Amino acid sequence: MAEQSTIIITGCSSGIGAYCARALKRDGWRVFATVRRPEDLAALEADGLEALLMDYTKPDTITALVETVTQRTGGRIDALFNNGAYGQPGAVEDLSTDVLRQQFETNVFGWHELTRQVIPVMRTNSRGRIVNCSSILGLLPYRYRGAYTASKFALEGLTVTLRMELQGSGIEVSLIEPGPIDSRFTANALAKIHEHIDLEGSAHAEEYKRQLARLDGNGPINRRKLGPDAVYHVLRHALTSARPKPHYLVTTPAKQGAFLKRLLPAALFYRLMRRLD
Repeated sequence: MAEQSTIIITGCSSGIGAYCARALKRDGWRVFATVRRPEDLAALEADGLEALLMDYTKPDTITALVETVTQRTGGRIDALFNNGAYGQPGAVEDLSTDVLRQQFETNVFGWHELTRQVIPVMRTNSRGRIVNCSSILGLLPYRYRGAYTASKFALEGLTVTLRMELQGSGIEVSLIEPGPIDSRFTANALAKIHEHIDLEGSAHAEEYKRQLARLDGNGPINRRKLGPDAVYHVLRHALTSARPKPHYLVTTPAKQGAFLKRLLPAALFYRLMRRLD
């Protein structure tokens, strides 16, 4: 009987991570699902997942996670799906450097640290899959999402470089770039803008009112959301295909945006992006 493939999936309290963890478990994987809060462990454990605490902003929890997984598996980590992240809305001029740093601590630096600790385990076994859940905003700019966009642009650069550097090692690296997916991402972003942005004192106060109306889930792009199963469909390919792709675009808006960026002159493309609410 073939040994179970093992995977670490981060950000499994809800949304993409929660769905993909349970779906991979059904497909026969041994899933180590991470969350930041102890109260989120029970629901995952009830479904037979090995749930563990890990916070990207706390390096000691990353090290503890890798040590626990390798101890339980006898030194095997076949795959890593970096997924846990959040989006900090707000105009670039309204973002304090500390708030921008917090965005990168979670969305870039934590992912980098976990990936660095997993790679030696994969090298020992001469195989592995690393999949990073980026965003279409890792390829395209979007107003009032500067912090999140910057973090995903950085992630894209690190990931494609890592992919080239690991060629021939048996470790494959892919990016998933979703557009709008039904999850708690929007609700979390709404909390972050109220926490860190001076909405009324900003030069962008009127525009924030429109942006907040979009964040409540009623904007036009939100009606084009897909479920997290759309991400799982491409994640399976990235994990199991003999030739995984470097990029997986998910949702029609993401595919349309990437196509238009290639097709249109830059000035025209940015004018079009400027009009999006």
